[in-house]
This record gives sequence, C-alpha cells and structure tokens, in this order.
Amino acid sequence: MRKYTLTAALWEEERVYVSKCPEIGVASCGETPDEALAHLKEAVELYLENARALGMMEDIAPALRSPRKFAATFEVVE
Repeated sequence: MRKYTLTAALWEEERVYVSKCPEIGVASCGETPDEALAHLKEAVELYLENARALGMMEDIAPALRSPRKFAATFEVVE
C-alpha cells in the first residue's frame, strides 16, 4: 500500500458542505466541513481500490505522486 497526500477543496452549498479532490475528480459532502472531508477520504479510498482492481492506477499515478501541489482562489466577473 502506498500513502498519497492529496488536495481537498471544500465549500458550502445550501447548508451542506461539498468536498472535492481535484487530482482525481472525486467528490462527496457532509453536514460539517469535518464530515465532508471524512466522507471525501472514504470516497477517495474506494476510488483508488477500484482503480487498482481495474488496472487504472497508471492513468492517475502522475496526479497522485506529484510532490508539488498548489491551491488558489480567484474571482471572475460574469
């Protein structure tokens, strides 16, 4: 088993917290930020388990193993 450090983005949406792992596009939600993050971790673990079983790990390995990850916020005008 390998250990990966991934990124989580969280935001509030209609009294629910949404969480997303941008490296692999997995998302979840919860009633609190901590719950949303815990659910995301579980969803990512299940995703990786299935990716391994389906032989897809090579496809996502670069995103999982990248040592340099950045997060930023920005504004757009519609």
